[in-house]
Amino acid sequence: MLHAFPVPAFKDNYLWVIDDGVYAIAVDPGDATPVIDYLAKNALTLSAILVTHHHADHTGGIKALLDWSAPNVVPVYAPAADPIGERTHAVGDLDCISIRQPDIALRVMSVPGHTIGHVAYYAPALRWVFCGDTLFAGGCGRMFEGTAPQMQTSLARLAALPPDTKVFCAHEYTLSNLKFASAVEPNNIALAARIERETKKRKLGKPTVPSDIALEQSTNPFLRWDVADVKRAAARAISIPGDGADLTPAQVFGALREWKNNF
Repeated sequence: MLHAFPVPAFKDNYLWVIDDGVYAIAVDPGDATPVIDYLAKNALTLSAILVTHHHADHTGGIKALLDWSAPNVVPVYAPAADPIGERTHAVGDLDCISIRQPDIALRVMSVPGHTIGHVAYYAPALRWVFCGDTLFAGGCGRMFEGTAPQMQTSLARLAALPPDTKVFCAHEYTLSNLKFASAVEPNNIALAARIERETKKRKLGKPTVPSDIALEQSTNPFLRWDVADVKRAAARAISIPGDGADLTPAQVFGALREWKNNF
């Protein structure tokens, strides 16, 4: 059975390790030290590295991990469109990756917006998605390189995954994201319940991730561009009179993202 563990790093990063008790895959290893500590503590052999995008807090530990693993050769799967020097296997949309140890099959999804080359890794058999900084629990990433239409399209692709798909994002931003979500939808009962649950987890020092697609669809404003209350809030955010009924999904998303940037 495969297990995914969130290795905490920096202020709020999660560096995911997928393992079967013997072999392990590191996802977005921005810092090698905590990953090596986890691998050594659990007597795991690193067999692959998956990278969602080129930012340093997702790639900074790759070289040290490769050095630590030598003489074993560890493949590094990373997006073709992002500048990642340690990449050995360039991946793009709809590529399929089959890793034998641990045994996992992944489908690459192009999800530009945060960066142009950003990808997610979806495991259909497990219904797991590792989405980096595109979709967060209760929120989404900033657009450093892409546009609002690109990011909204990327989020729509992730939102279309099966509802029980577990969402493995890369940061513990959940409570901050849900505070914003509550400003957008103060009358969302599911959101209020989620805030209570996630607050309890954080008080106990527990991670709030993974979430799942169904939960994000019901509480994450960045996936709720067709909801009347969300469209109304987006219209207010960009000072458009009326209820926002005529706003496109990309316009709703763009208004919310700009609002969140200054929240």
